[in-house]
Amino acid sequence: MAEHAGRRCCLGWDFSTQQVKVVAVDAELNVFYEDSVHFDRDLQEFGTQGGVHVHEDGLTVTSPVLMWVQALDIILEKMKASGFDFSQVLALSGAGQQHGSVYWKAGASQVLASLSPDLLLHEQLQTSCCLDRGSGANSPHHTGPLQPSRTLLRVPPSGISSWDVMPPGDAGKACFSISDCPVWMDSSTTAQCHQLEATVGGAQALSCLTGSRAYERFTGNQIAKLYQQNPEAYSHTERISLVSSFAASLFLGSHSPIDYSDGSGMNLLRIQDKVWSQACLGACAPHLEEKLGLPVPSCSVVGAISSYFVQRYGFPPGCKVVAFTGDNPASLAGMRLEEGDIAVSLGTSDTLFLWLQEPTPTLEGHIFCNPVDPQHYMALLCFKNGSLMREKIRDELASSSWSEFSKALQSTEIGNCGNLGFYFDVMEITPEIIGRHRFSAENHECLRQRFWPPEEHLTTETSCRCWQMCLAPQCMS
Repeated sequence: MAEHAGRRCCLGWDFSTQQVKVVAVDAELNVFYEDSVHFDRDLQEFGTQGGVHVHEDGLTVTSPVLMWVQALDIILEKMKASGFDFSQVLALSGAGQQHGSVYWKAGASQVLASLSPDLLLHEQLQTSCCLDRGSGANSPHHTGPLQPSRTLLRVPPSGISSWDVMPPGDAGKACFSISDCPVWMDSSTTAQCHQLEATVGGAQALSCLTGSRAYERFTGNQIAKLYQQNPEAYSHTERISLVSSFAASLFLGSHSPIDYSDGSGMNLLRIQDKVWSQACLGACAPHLEEKLGLPVPSCSVVGAISSYFVQRYGFPPGCKVVAFTGDNPASLAGMRLEEGDIAVSLGTSDTLFLWLQEPTPTLEGHIFCNPVDPQHYMALLCFKNGSLMREKIRDELASSSWSEFSKALQSTEIGNCGNLGFYFDVMEITPEIIGRHRFSAENHECLRQRFWPPEEHLTTETSCRCWQMCLAPQCMS
């Protein structure tokens, strides 16, 4: 317990696809505390796989917003039970999975401003629809059957070793217009993408304006879908947050602004002058600018921590909340990239990114505002079939063992005798394709999996991504 006491520090939070994680860093940049909540393992009542719900159409992908809140509750209660000294936290910031969006219902700001320290966050923010996700009444994203209705769980104040069932009537105040929020894996907004590009003069024109052509996962297109398919939910929404600004809002006790860098992944922000594009806003939904608020530089101090955290956990009233940003911009900042550096991140999605001074937007890849220097930019390529795809291949062909996976890779020749495979179980971003495609050294497609031994499948799945990463910088030059 003494290890966590008396060390002035900052907290870093990560609201990612599969987990919420925290690290505490002292003045010498030493990480002396970390913890995480894995959604599939630790919050099974939400019925996610890989942290998401994939709907019947295979294109719609969502996550329960209350799952993210409850994960934060669990971590904070664990930190408190361990003796972590919150009074020494000088500031906090964090990252969120990019493109995902949260829809705060009218009146939510009042709830955030008046949270009771006697209750957990999710107890006060949850909605009745979150207790019955199968109803589908509140969201156009509910296109397939979800898990049966069940009550959420309460974390005991003394810790998380036991759980009590929350009575169905204890639903709290309604704070969200929709309970399952679209996330970056969603590919269901093709029609909205076409509409947006047509409005601004085509894909290249949109890319020059916002840094990217229209992508299905980008937030503006998701907002347009919500407005078109559920205008009532949209009209009842007082604020739209990205996952990053949503997380910051929880700590602020008020709506946090969207930062420039994460805002670049919406198809809405003019990346050169860093203001919302009126043409793009108008193409997506009415009154959108007031629901988004003004964007801010990624290093902005957006306020002091909410009194809720001061009273419940002992944070100092002067603890600063720095704008949260997207996970990919946060990676660029955390790795301290400079111009000329290229970084590769292998996660739920695989990404390649680099620092740029002068952007040249194209039809492939993305240009974001730089999270460290607002006068510069970052380029990024994203591949959707990342760690979950590798884990699926591992489970199918290597007895769910990374050790067996590695042995198979080592047993094959470099180059895999010219055999090549592409493994895209969900619609890929770059290139836009789905399915498993295998080719022999003679460039013939092999349609029958049994003709290849397992070790060659494992090698082609791994080498395919390596080759994509090697070729990728040409798309951004």
